Amino acid sequence: MGCDCKRCKRISSKLKKHVVLLRDRQLSDYVPSTLRLTRGSFRSMLNRYGMVYIKPVTGSLGIGVMRVEKKGRTYRYKSGLRTRAFRSFTRMYRSVEPSIRRKRYLVQKGIHVLKYQGRPFDFRVVMQKNPNRQWEWTGTAARVAHPGKVVTNGSQGGTIYPAQRLLRSLAGKRKASTLMHHMTRLGRLTARQFGQAFPAMNELGLDIAIDRRFKPWILEVNTSPDPCPFTKLDDRSMLRRMVRYAKAYGKVYNLTCNKAKKAPGPRK
Repeated sequence: MGCDCKRCKRISSKLKKHVVLLRDRQLSDYVPSTLRLTRGSFRSMLNRYGMVYIKPVTGSLGIGVMRVEKKGRTYRYKSGLRTRAFRSFTRMYRSVEPSIRRKRYLVQKGIHVLKYQGRPFDFRVVMQKNPNRQWEWTGTAARVAHPGKVVTNGSQGGTIYPAQRLLRSLAGKRKASTLMHHMTRLGRLTARQFGQAFPAMNELGLDIAIDRRFKPWILEVNTSPDPCPFTKLDDRSMLRRMVRYAKAYGKVYNLTCNKAKKAPGPRK
């Protein structure tokens, strides 16, 4: 990791962060199966789950992420706005190989996530150490994918919605409230786990998706989360708290966010 992990404030490897999550029994139930990508692991995960995501082990902003599906004898992958289909695993693998050869990749079980207006969405849940050096939830925002894309990142043209509002429209008021509390609890458990492994760490951004059975899944944990999504919300209280807490541990955020879109106002 390039440093004494007791002093680490950031961890770039998604696989190392995945291992930290699996050490906690409560959290491990909410983490999709994830392996280092090899030709063998790629094929076996695809055969087992029918849909997987492949991602760079290190990287951010949704760059390099592909969704791969197997339906019958057809293999299909989507990267950005492009979709390609093949009649065999070998031909599909040859097509993605030039991209995955440049850096290390992982393969993750695909989650059939909830969609809003036909577009997948997930949530960014932020945990930070407050000025008393205690972990605290500071915000949750919903991110709806750009039409035609599989990633929800604002930097990829995603649209930012108030989390509660989006969930209410799909699950109803009571279920939405339950899910919000559940995601916050997962944030607290994750902060406790990472805080034990990396005591110098100050902030975490969990990417949490909810499947069709309303089960939340921790897709990824970011150790230097971008507050950009929260600049697109009318409620500025979460952003103000994030900025204040970051300042207390010596960090200043860049709040210039041009690619993410703000959700339209609620219908009256």
